[in-house]
Amino acid sequence: MKILIIDKMHKSIIPMLENEGHDVTYSPKITRSEIMDQVAIYDGLIIRSKTPMDKNLLERAKNLKFIARAGAGLDQIDLDYMVSRGIKLFHAAKGNRDAVAEHALGMLLALFNNIKKSDDEVRKGIWDREGNRGHELMGKKVGIMGFGNMGKSFAKRLQGFDVIIYAYDKYKLNFGTGNIKEVIWEKLKAEVEVLSIHVPLTPETRNFFTIEELKSFANPFWLINTARGEVISFKTLNEALDQGVLLGAVLDVLENEKFMTFTEEQKKEFEKLASRNNVLFSPHVAGWTIESYKKINKVLVEKIIKAFK
Repeated sequence: MKILIIDKMHKSIIPMLENEGHDVTYSPKITRSEIMDQVAIYDGLIIRSKTPMDKNLLERAKNLKFIARAGAGLDQIDLDYMVSRGIKLFHAAKGNRDAVAEHALGMLLALFNNIKKSDDEVRKGIWDREGNRGHELMGKKVGIMGFGNMGKSFAKRLQGFDVIIYAYDKYKLNFGTGNIKEVIWEKLKAEVEVLSIHVPLTPETRNFFTIEELKSFANPFWLINTARGEVISFKTLNEALDQGVLLGAVLDVLENEKFMTFTEEQKKEFEKLASRNNVLFSPHVAGWTIESYKKINKVLVEKIIKAFK
């Protein structure tokens, strides 16, 4: 098949595909207009998040047999239109699930133990032990919202910390095992002290976490978001932190990750959020490791080979 790669990938994917007899064009700098002009001749597209795979683009892809997404999120892809055309979709959540789990846990431990704050202070000659007294994860009740690849992997990492795990997934049943307690949403909200979000962005999850939803939790809690920033706004985060509903937050994703396009309200609320010592950020890199860069290729190529034997 003729395959176009439109985003930057680890170049190991090229020989992996060529060894299977495919004709690969690697064009990480290609523009959307160039994709629109050229896509008709390709059987497959390999993408990250450069441009939406919307109906307007897909209608031009007359010969398209598959799209392979190097990552987990599918919110920029017109899934209904793909189904109507019989175009196959592959994604590589298994390729970066371990990276996401480790990153989420690392950020939580860093927040609990004031790692960033104490490091900044020591570098400035400030030796404040009491002001950096931390929290222990052991014994905490940790909730996981969404028990797919990422949620499962995070739960696996948690099990060495002697925590109590409550897992909720609206679309799955009978996944609880061992010390992972499968619960309904209301039960999770009644118990947890830490919540980690592992859901895709859908109309259902967009802005799901309103201040009212957060206030319906029985206990103040720490929030981890390595999923999609649009599930909770800057304003809601600030309100919840101001009111003590949230004890702190670790955020690998933001409601708007393009700083130059912030609205005035987003700018004001983000600046307030960024001034807090109990909030820790990273730039959407939870699944972005040296190892996952290669693992994603392996997962995608295996899926392509299996589907088109």
